Amino acid sequence: MGFKALCLGLFCALCASYIYITIPGNIEEYWKVIALFTVAKTCTFMDMCFENLGIMKHGDLISMIFSLDYTQPLSDENVTVTDTIFVDTPVRLYLPKRKSEIRRPAVIYIHGGGFCFGSFKQSAYDSLNRWTANKLNAVVVGLDYRLAPQHHFPAQFEDSFTAVKFFLQDKILRKYGVDPTRICVSGDSSGGNLAAAVTQQVQIDLEIKHKIKLQALIYPVLQIIDSCLPSHQENEHGIILAKDLGIKLVSSYLTTDETVTQAMRRNQHMPLESRHLFKFVNWSTLLPKKYRKNHVYTEPVLGRHNYSLPALMDIRASPLLASDSQLQNLPSTYILTCQYDCVRDDGLMYVTRLQNVGVQVTHDHIENGFHGALSFMVSPVYLRLGLRIKDMYISWLDKNL
Repeated sequence: MGFKALCLGLFCALCASYIYITIPGNIEEYWKVIALFTVAKTCTFMDMCFENLGIMKHGDLISMIFSLDYTQPLSDENVTVTDTIFVDTPVRLYLPKRKSEIRRPAVIYIHGGGFCFGSFKQSAYDSLNRWTANKLNAVVVGLDYRLAPQHHFPAQFEDSFTAVKFFLQDKILRKYGVDPTRICVSGDSSGGNLAAAVTQQVQIDLEIKHKIKLQALIYPVLQIIDSCLPSHQENEHGIILAKDLGIKLVSSYLTTDETVTQAMRRNQHMPLESRHLFKFVNWSTLLPKKYRKNHVYTEPVLGRHNYSLPALMDIRASPLLASDSQLQNLPSTYILTCQYDCVRDDGLMYVTRLQNVGVQVTHDHIENGFHGALSFMVSPVYLRLGLRIKDMYISWLDKNL
């Protein structure tokens, strides 16, 4: 009995040490965030345990939990909601019921979830897209893409790009009464990555007649070649998205090779031939001084491993690697970043690079914000920060679309 109690005590101590968290004092709704983060870390810990025990594959538990939050395509007095397919990509359409004498704007929204989780069916995304359609009298398209680790890059990009390209056809725009000159592509987190990559591709694709007017990126992941940015260091144990979890998700997006995951943790995952790309993510020149603080830039160790992974150097996976000439073609852009976010500096560097080539950029930075807050703007977890992000995003769309 005593031995069992000792084992239980050691296990509880291990769990407590893993789940123990510190939250910055200026975080809004402090105790609610602590409770939320504790639950999130507990689920992540259980997912890891189940994977190591061979009970479930990595991410299966989290996917099951996410699916409990899925909604049906229910229409209301303001918006008609339907699920359909664009080519092979599932989408949810939100069509305003208000009559309009002119063709409406459109917003295409790509959900986040670390490339491994999520869907437009989640209640937060359904609420956001429904609100956007009603507030802007706009056609809204929420799209799903194949998820890692079952599907690796570039499947997620290809699904997103194919769906957007299908929507931009004249016959489809006429069908839904969309003004081809007033289309926005949006996304958060990994969805922000896909939105940025898709927008870059649409603007240079000669087969696509109608281009994107706006892009809106909410705490986007924009590069995977440097895993030692100041925001990675400061938010290594960040709220919702810790550095180690982010690396695990990104490596699952790219490959099943665990060597890549370990190399990314040490910032030693890039090949020798990638040296010329680091000027595009050199935070010592691209980050405002306020965010560089006392950090010292150190070049990553290149060529340490002999695996071949072309995705690491692909701008479709890391939109920040696009050249200045490619960035010049981009539309007016909205970027939202959060202080307590592991990927904060990706967005900050993109702001700088876009401004440097003359793209009109609106940048909102939330000093007490953290990654993933938009997903918690509806019950049962209701965070004012999530609602604030939603309001800032929709307000910018309303003014510019």
